[in-house]
Amino acid sequence: MSAPLLGERFEEALAYAHRLHRRQKRKASGVPYISHLLAVTALVLEDGGGEDEAIAALLHDAVEDQGGRATLAQIRTRFGERVAEIVQMCSDADAMPKPPWRGRKEAHLARLRSADAATRRVLAADKLHNARTILADLRAQGPGVWERFTGGREGTLWYYRAVHTALAEQGGGRMVDDLARVLEDIEDLAG
Repeated sequence: MSAPLLGERFEEALAYAHRLHRRQKRKASGVPYISHLLAVTALVLEDGGGEDEAIAALLHDAVEDQGGRATLAQIRTRFGERVAEIVQMCSDADAMPKPPWRGRKEAHLARLRSADAATRRVLAADKLHNARTILADLRAQGPGVWERFTGGREGTLWYYRAVHTALAEQGGGRMVDDLARVLEDIEDLAG
């Protein structure tokens, strides 16, 4: 399989993602949020994703973190319907303020069961990178890591396991297998 070519749309999406998230930092670490978006994009590309998937990976958190439905409309106008569909499926909320955590996650899981392969690839990359970050933080900082999550230890582990199960039931893949291994390591450390 040859690597997808990334053109001016990708370049525009990269700049747009940076503008949207430039003041945002990762929980606890203070690392610029764009690092997560770039890592997810790299995972998508390394898994064979095309330009639309790479753009969606850059923008996968834009709707829920940076403007809701208005941002989704901008993404649709700037990058097309396909990118907007993937981003919308990756978003667990498009309203501000966000609905309560548990209900929002349950609704997102229900939608995930009908996600197409491109959306599953972006979601798997997002959850894999997040889980790797949780594992690294858990190793470095211990159980205090769970305090930064709305769902706490139990809710966060439940949600990541449920996402993994939903992705695995739809065919899985390398990233889904990697996610399972990382979640096992997290659970071993979490007790």
